[in-house]
Formats: sequence, structure tokens, C-alpha cells
Amino acid sequence: MSREGAREFGEQRRARKVNNGKFDHDLRESLTTGDLNFKQRASQHESGVMAMAKKDVVTIPPTTTIMGAAKTMVGYGYRRLPIADAGTKRIKGICTVIDIIDFLGGGEKRRIIDRLYDGNMIVAINGPITEIMEEKVVTVNDSASMEDAVKLMIDNSVGGVPIINPEGVVVGIVTERDIVHMMGETVSGKHVKDIMSRNVITAPPNMTIENAAKTMISSGFRRLPVVTNSFVCGIITATDIMRYLGKGEAFKKLVTGNINEAFSMPISSIMKGDIITTGPDQELDEVARVMQHNKIGSLPVISGQELVGIVTERDILLSMKG
Repeated sequence: MSREGAREFGEQRRARKVNNGKFDHDLRESLTTGDLNFKQRASQHESGVMAMAKKDVVTIPPTTTIMGAAKTMVGYGYRRLPIADAGTKRIKGICTVIDIIDFLGGGEKRRIIDRLYDGNMIVAINGPITEIMEEKVVTVNDSASMEDAVKLMIDNSVGGVPIINPEGVVVGIVTERDIVHMMGETVSGKHVKDIMSRNVITAPPNMTIENAAKTMISSGFRRLPVVTNSFVCGIITATDIMRYLGKGEAFKKLVTGNINEAFSMPISSIMKGDIITTGPDQELDEVARVMQHNKIGSLPVISGQELVGIVTERDILLSMKG
């Protein structure tokens, strides 16, 4: 782990108090006695999936424009938005950061602009979000257990699921980050090297934002470590690209139809350069807490000066299940 990450983790750990209620008390007790596994911990939690859900979930109606959805995501810092009927509030679809980037230039959804709007970007971004949303939404019932939600996310390779009541109304949302936040200590005893992804797709600093977006779309990865001369100098995420396109000069280019100019910039202009890293022998529960404290979804894994892998919230989620 980097010096900065270790320092911040140490400060956080010293500040932790035994005041988080019955859940944390039981969690520590189970860790001490060694009788904890994820299935038991999830099923014992009295309120199931709703206990860790975000209940003030933001939804948008199907009439919202693609640009409106993008601005909402940037404004709230969300990676996904459920689309719900304005009257009944029943879920109709979901849109993610990847869907927006795919549409604006990263992948197959870009063809919608040519097919429906004759290549007119200005008209296209003011089209309804229904043009690019995913209609087959993976949801979980509000009465489900946490284990049910985890299984759904793993089986369907999604980073979050809307929670619906029996009428199909969205009453919350739960994400990988929420689960890692609450259940991260269940991976005590495991190490980064046990679960990290070793085949890391990287990008050079001079790669264009467009090519980085296309790489994310084609690979299914939301983040790319940025490497120069075998040294990790930064990281670029789908959220970084979304935030870049949603404000400032890039936004002006987008709304005037000059999206190609915005996408031609190098990723070095928007990447995070001050990154936190970890080592392969780092304990996984500590890594989970560092991610939580810094509100990040991944850590590059460094051995010596070499990038040997990456560990993500998804990896930690999978380790809880396995």
C-alpha cells in the first residue's frame, strides 16, 4: 500500500470506535471466535437487503433526455440511474455511466445517433433516455436477504441492483460499494494476491479519451491503470470520462455537436494522478477499509515497482461469496 494510503488507513483505524450498534458488535465477536461466514452474517442481519440500501434513491422518468440523465449522474456522482414511470413510480429501466459513454462514442450504441438522428449529435443527446437504457433490469425484492442481492450481482455481472416492493416501485438501491462498506471485515484472513485480477489492461498517458472509452466498453472494465515506462502514473475510470463530458469546455463541445474534439484529448488531461496502491500481501479487510475511506472502487497492485494486478470492489464481493 502506498505511504499516503497507509497513513490514511492508520488514521481511520485509530479513529474507529466500538459504537456501531449490534451489527458491528456481532461482526467483531464472530471474527474473534472464527465462526463467521458471509451466508450466516447476511441471513442473521434482521433487515436483510434494506439494512444497507440507499433509500433516498434518485430515479428519472422515461421522458428524461440523454443529456438530462448525464447531468443528473454527474451532479449526484452516481454510476447508475433507475428509470421509473412518473406516475406509478414502477421501474422501467436502468442507465449506467457505461451506457452514456457507449452512446457518446465508446461503442455500439453510438450507431443510434446515425440510425435515428442522421448523425446529428445535438438532436441525439436531447432524445429520450429510453433510446439507450437497459430495459431488462436486474432487481431484488425489498424482502430479500443480503445474500440474495450479492448472488444476483455476481450472477448477472452488475455493480448494483434497484430494490423494488411488491408493486414494482423502486424503494432503494444497493451497490458493490455498499456491501464492501458493510461486510468488508468478512474477508479477514485473505490477502490481495488471493483474489486480485492479474491480467490488467492498461493505457498509456497519450491514449485519447475516445480510445480509452472504447477499451472500457470492449473489455467490460470500468477503469484502466495508466502506465508509462512500466510505472503506474495514474488511473482513468468511466466516471472520470463521464464527469469530464458533463461540465466545462467538454460539455460546451458536446452540446454544440463537437464531441469528436472533446474525445480527442489525451487521458492524461483527466486521469487521477495521485493514486493509492497496495501490495499483493496486503490483508484484504484492510484494503476494503482503504477503499471505503477514500471512496474508490479499485487499487492497483504493485510489487517492487511493477504492476502485477488490480483489486476491485467486484473482486472483494466475489471473495465474500466464495
